[in-house]
Amino acid sequence: MAQRVATEYVNASLTVTEAEMPRLISLCEIQQLKLQVFVMDNGNQEIVMEDEAGGEAIRLTFERCGGEFACKLSCRVVKPKLNNALRKLVAHFKGDAVVRRIYPGFAMIYHYERGQVARIQESRGGEFFNVYERRDTAGRLEAQFRLQSVEEEIGYLRSAVNALLDLRNRVERAEAVQWIDKRLEQHSRRLFALEA
Repeated sequence: MAQRVATEYVNASLTVTEAEMPRLISLCEIQQLKLQVFVMDNGNQEIVMEDEAGGEAIRLTFERCGGEFACKLSCRVVKPKLNNALRKLVAHFKGDAVVRRIYPGFAMIYHYERGQVARIQESRGGEFFNVYERRDTAGRLEAQFRLQSVEEEIGYLRSAVNALLDLRNRVERAEAVQWIDKRLEQHSRRLFALEA
């Protein structure tokens, strides 16, 4: 198995409420990291996570926006504990991020959306290959179920068929009857396809 060289977090973003901030701090403490929390005059908070062995630290700056704290982060991490802590923060607090896990000769790129992996790509020699892509099947089916345009078209076609049948009963010319029959045939095929 390939040994990971480093992990890069590109444009990671987290938003936590004021009530969630103590949970975020305790989640960092659980990872057995040296932790320093600074509260600024303007209400912003800065959390410095450092690996116990030393040598590597990450600085998370949370800017106060109303009742929430927003953090934007781009960094390169080598120590596994720091990497695990960041991954758990992104997942637990439903953050967005592009994470490049770098191995000798290739990289795996994870795209997080709302704390979940949405896509995984392999980057090798400047080429990208999709390894995984989350499909929101339930959401797609629900959207299709809620889509009313099919029912509206069925209603329109039924009204058109009724109008054509009324017209056919009143028309006496053979050419007009043929044209109406042709239109009725087209509408009935379309209705059959939509109702199926």
